[in-house]
Amino acid sequence: MGVAGTGKTTVGPLLAELLGVPYAEGDDFHPAANIAKMTAGTPLTDEDRRPWLDAIGEWAHTRDGLGGVVSSSALKRGYRDRLRSAAPGLVFVHLTGDRALIEDRMSHRQGHFMPTALLDSQFATLQPLQPDEAGVAVDVTGTPADIARRAAEALRPATDPAAAGPAPAGTEG
Repeated sequence: MGVAGTGKTTVGPLLAELLGVPYAEGDDFHPAANIAKMTAGTPLTDEDRRPWLDAIGEWAHTRDGLGGVVSSSALKRGYRDRLRSAAPGLVFVHLTGDRALIEDRMSHRQGHFMPTALLDSQFATLQPLQPDEAGVAVDVTGTPADIARRAAEALRPATDPAAAGPAPAGTEG
């Protein structure tokens, strides 16, 4: 999860590979109308997001107990709650970073429908993970492989009660 440009699409497959589970690209679950709105620079409403979240939740539900990684902005607590209602075992990885870094990365992307003009609306909408939500926050500085490795390390204590102890460096949550 995270705002546009944090690397969900790049880091997600790397994390899935490290964990030995399948990956699904969250953008592929958007209806065509959502993509058209975002391409035009119009932020999605909560109503626009419902079918998208439900489709992601259904995919996650089919993976329940098997594992998987799916990218999704999941910016609001309500969105994450909707996803967890479909797949209660979900654990979120919140990719976080400095706004300037994220904007720079977005400006160099090619072929993506999300314009940098929507970044401010993404940050305005973002509700970071709360202490009662299963998940970890991982900083997006460094290479995608570094970020994926930190995410995998951060997930160990979040998903394995036997691995109790402090969260690894570079994570919080």
